[in-house]
Amino acid sequence: MAAAKRDTLALIDRLMLEMIEQQEHKVLAMARQIHPGLTTEDIRNPHDFPDLIQNGIWNFEDGILSGLKSAHMALRAKLLESVE
Repeated sequence: MAAAKRDTLALIDRLMLEMIEQQEHKVLAMARQIHPGLTTEDIRNPHDFPDLIQNGIWNFEDGILSGLKSAHMALRAKLLESVE
């Protein structure tokens, strides 16, 4: 893979990490508004908190976070392909 392409993918990788971090903060803040005191670990298991599961807006934002993480893993896989 050309160096320029690798550099571009690396730049996108960093951007994805920033977007994921921002969305994680948003999802946690929303979760804490719905159910005060929740931790980042708690929201990894939202089925333990029915009030989260019942909140459509929170589920939407959590879905955005899942999508960002999935896209990031696909990008990382592509980056690893270029190393091999």
